[in-house]
Amino acid sequence: MEKTYQSSLHEEKIYSLWETGNYFRPIEKSTEPKKTFVMMMPPPNVTGALHIGHALTAATEDILVRFHRMLGETTLWLPGVDHAGIATQNVVERALAKDGKNRIDLGREKFVEEVWQWVEKYGHTIDDQHKKLGVSADWSRRRFTMDEDYQQAVQIAFNTLKEKGLIYQGEYIVNWCPRCASAISDLENIYEEQNGKLYFLDYGLITIATTRPETIFADSAIAVNPKDSRYQKLVGKFAAIPLINKEIPIISDMAVDQNFGTGALKVTPAHDQTDFEIGRRHNLPRPSVIDKNGKMASSNLVPQKYWGMEVQVARDGVAKDLQNSGLLKKEESHQNNVGHCQRCDTITQPLLSLQWFVKTTAMARAAIEAVKKGEIKIIPKRFEKVYFQWLENIHDWCISRQIWWGHSIPDSNDVLDTWFSSSLWPFATLGWPKQTANLQRFFPTTVLETGYDILFFWVAKMIMMSTSLTGKPPFETVYLHGLVRDIQGRKMSKTLGNVIDPLEYIGKYGTDSLRMALVVGTTAGNDSKISEEKVVGYRNFTNKVWNIARFILSYESGTQMSNVKTQNEDDKWIRDELVKTIKSVTRHLHNFRLSPAGEEIYDFIWKKLADIYLEKTKSRRQEAQPTLLYVLDRSLRLLHPFMPFVTEVIWQTARETKRLSAQAGLTPGTFQEEALITAQWPR
Repeated sequence: MEKTYQSSLHEEKIYSLWETGNYFRPIEKSTEPKKTFVMMMPPPNVTGALHIGHALTAATEDILVRFHRMLGETTLWLPGVDHAGIATQNVVERALAKDGKNRIDLGREKFVEEVWQWVEKYGHTIDDQHKKLGVSADWSRRRFTMDEDYQQAVQIAFNTLKEKGLIYQGEYIVNWCPRCASAISDLENIYEEQNGKLYFLDYGLITIATTRPETIFADSAIAVNPKDSRYQKLVGKFAAIPLINKEIPIISDMAVDQNFGTGALKVTPAHDQTDFEIGRRHNLPRPSVIDKNGKMASSNLVPQKYWGMEVQVARDGVAKDLQNSGLLKKEESHQNNVGHCQRCDTITQPLLSLQWFVKTTAMARAAIEAVKKGEIKIIPKRFEKVYFQWLENIHDWCISRQIWWGHSIPDSNDVLDTWFSSSLWPFATLGWPKQTANLQRFFPTTVLETGYDILFFWVAKMIMMSTSLTGKPPFETVYLHGLVRDIQGRKMSKTLGNVIDPLEYIGKYGTDSLRMALVVGTTAGNDSKISEEKVVGYRNFTNKVWNIARFILSYESGTQMSNVKTQNEDDKWIRDELVKTIKSVTRHLHNFRLSPAGEEIYDFIWKKLADIYLEKTKSRRQEAQPTLLYVLDRSLRLLHPFMPFVTEVIWQTARETKRLSAQAGLTPGTFQEEALITAQWPR
């Protein structure tokens, strides 16, 4: 063993050892079915490259998988990638633009061919990067959400829900991204606070306040709260839209906030979610004055001078014309929450559009019951309340997208929302709707581990779809981790210059160091901090483990070692401490407390084994050697899920030492298994 552990010399070889040995596959070692541990990797985008969030997910999941594999359970960790509709289409469009091409010129068929070529060329990048992190997933089962059989599963899911009356097509307000030329979900519409204005407009009988004067041409009514005594005598009368002097009724509706502006609301059903609901209750017309390019529509509803104007330009123009006409009573500064597309940061427009929707009320109720009945456990528990609140107030789910890359909706030019297809992930990856042996053996899965930020994007949708299509919850436990932030607690961004590249850190300090730095100090549902100094600290620990093993394995006694015997109080003490550590770490890992488990292993190896026991054995080495070997064996087993590479290198070195030299005479019962990855968890 070299004096200092050099990760770059070993990691690729060790990963190859694991892969060629088929150690990642869920192999039944007896005719009696054993307990299963099944986890589906949250599929990263096929366009993706490994970032620090992926690294935390992978490290956390790999620890759980290696632990349960060592417990002797039939363990399946299924990897894969998502086709990521809008994101992938945007990436390919940008690549085409560099060559002076665009998808419109290519046409749909040729463009989709270009996307497939891109996927074939770059689609395995993140898989290869995951392997550098030591991910022990069964790569022979890797799935892609555009695999042929997965596409068939998506089509069957759509048709099944449609036959049940849970999918329908209708006009509804959607969040429209002019740049992506598609509807996006509520969750993908990110609101940002911006400085704006509140305009007070004269509608004849009544004054209203609005942040969007450019939409007045699509007004269908003025609404007031039925409890607002100021306006009750006006209900049933007519107001006049300024500039065009069109009469619209004054109505009453409980949705109106009496304390905002003047307490009177202009109702524009085609351009606002709340207004749409009011319009539906009162059977109001739904004229539209903004087109899908985010510009004022060229229609007889809109004065011709505004045709084709960008919305913001039209807003300023209409406000100026209102002021010149004496119809703008006043302006006030106002903070607006403005929707932006999560993918491209373009300002979105609430537009009335013919789309496909999933009726979510009954599905949401079933998803709520699955958690309330204890069929699904959410860790940390506090997220249950957030989960319930979101599902209790859920809107029907818009599942159609006006893009070209993705799962086509039958008899339509649209494709399905990526979250629709990925919501089938826990069971479609196992062969559903066919009742395959894999589906029967491995579904429902055991754990879904992911970030709390996609609890609604993905987790809740998987639960809704699974209970509807299979009658079963998709997993037993949802474990939510937080975001990784820099040492100052800031979100990582290129602008701040604080982005940590996990691959760079792996190259400098080794995979094991990065994994420990990510997991230790991280608690479920909470954001965590990481810095280069923290990774360096665990690189030092890696070297400490290496040096401990080097010290123990380099000893030649000249005689064959006997079974472990308690020779004196020091031997008894370290074995007692080892037993305490095994019990505590095992309990922590069963309860998803990875950080305290890692801390206790660290404390035992560095402080108790190295600083105390090793020092005391130097004067009685031959007598203590059996205990040293035994404790090293058990320590490596404990540490392996957290630091798989260095522990496996030491394990293989110990086995080679045992094979080559009777002089080294390893204690019977130590280093027996051919690879540490499949060694038995210490008892």
